[in-house]
Amino acid sequence: MPLTMNRDVFITCAVTGSGSTQDRSPHVPRSPEAIAKSAIDAAKAGAAIVHCHVRDPETGAPSRLPALYREVTDRIRDAEVDVVLNLTAGMGGDITFGSTEAPLPVNEAGTDMIGAAERVVHIAECLPELCTLDCGTMNFAEADYVMTNTPGMLRAMGQMMTDLGVKPEIEAFDTGHLWFAKQLVKEGILTSPALVQLCMGVPWGAPNDLNTFMAMVNNVPEDWHWSAFSLGRDQMPYAAAAMLAGGNIRVGLEDNIYLSKGVLATNAQLVEKAVTIAENMGGRVIGPEAVREKLGLVKRAPKGAA
Repeated sequence: MPLTMNRDVFITCAVTGSGSTQDRSPHVPRSPEAIAKSAIDAAKAGAAIVHCHVRDPETGAPSRLPALYREVTDRIRDAEVDVVLNLTAGMGGDITFGSTEAPLPVNEAGTDMIGAAERVVHIAECLPELCTLDCGTMNFAEADYVMTNTPGMLRAMGQMMTDLGVKPEIEAFDTGHLWFAKQLVKEGILTSPALVQLCMGVPWGAPNDLNTFMAMVNNVPEDWHWSAFSLGRDQMPYAAAAMLAGGNIRVGLEDNIYLSKGVLATNAQLVEKAVTIAENMGGRVIGPEAVREKLGLVKRAPKGAA
């Protein structure tokens, strides 16, 4: 399809992630207070959406504790700056097998598999405007494990998100994930126009060359909304590429810890750099209210809030 640059672009900041980046930079936040502060600083710098995982405050290990999500949610919503909240629902789908000669039983230390309702329990509690739905299964990145999202699991989680009134952000790590996302919309489990994040360069999903990127872009329905990102030093080039191809931008310490070669970044600095790229390309960075209008989002209070 012909390129039509997006001149009204929104920026998502992926604040902390669940990988081992906390061991490589002191700027990667661990505690709910630090995660929320980094998210608020990113919003002040121009991010309309903040995408949040939580971590064990002491060790930095990825966590699924609803209480940690609730603290992050409350702190961000109580801040003086407005931002669209996007919580991950990707945790709880990891399988690490035994050895190549004895794959079963699985390696319990590296396996975190739970049911659909438990995977979205913090979404039901916190009621963010957005939450992620990893739309496929793949060999994943840093360790010898499988990110597992079966069709049945995705149908169940997607329906729960829709019933909660929380819009899923479809995480597509390859073209087949987009294929299944379109099937979920066809079945009425997800509503159209959907929201997609194109995840480029994550081993072993879609490589981040531009031919593959445009194959991903060309598989997104024309009426859907989408963003894209890549990892490390390719994060900022993909900010430009996504905008040029008609999409929106994601940056943040989940995907890249450097501002430039050898210079560790904060989330706010990465957002500021993305804003500069967008504006220098002739675009306008839109804020959270415009994003809510574009995506059909409604800001709500968590369950049990006064």
